[in-house]
Amino acid sequence: MLFPDYTETKMIYHIVSIVDLHKVLKEGIKYNDKKSYISKYYDFHDYIDKHKTDKIPSWVLRKNAIFGSLNFSKDHSFHSHTALLAVKINSERTWIANENLANHIYEPFILQDIKELQECRNYLERDGSDILTKYWETSISFKDNLIKRYDDQEGYDAELLILQDIKPKDIEILKIVSDHNFLSINEWKNHFCKNF
Repeated sequence: MLFPDYTETKMIYHIVSIVDLHKVLKEGIKYNDKKSYISKYYDFHDYIDKHKTDKIPSWVLRKNAIFGSLNFSKDHSFHSHTALLAVKINSERTWIANENLANHIYEPFILQDIKELQECRNYLERDGSDILTKYWETSISFKDNLIKRYDDQEGYDAELLILQDIKPKDIEILKIVSDHNFLSINEWKNHFCKNF
């Protein structure tokens, strides 16, 4: 793993575009505070929420979640021009699910309205419900996961659904990712903020 475990740090990880970093540090993080939320994600999250099983608490809704990670592999590819944040969360208002399963649905869901690709609707109808039922059936509360550690199982890419706003005081910048560098905040400052 790239960072020490949550059991040591009591922190999880969240990635933001550097364009949003100033606002995040000033105002915190809300699930719907990015311009892309409605245009890119709301309908997809709502589609997954409609497949939720009865065992999932009513407060667990992807469309109201801030997404985070427990950790990353050492060879994880981060997007350029992003900031990796360490954040404190309320473990009572956090749920974990397997992002690998959600990713099986994302492209067909997003591309189904393009004429030459709309046959992917057959995939959504044929396989989508089963995949999303499995997504919810293999999900778990954050606290239960600390005991059972689904996130350590092969093929389980744990995504955290954080269902509460994150305050600025609970956010720390860990890394800035550019095209060529993966720099800690101090490394970034030493490179770009030193007096010449």
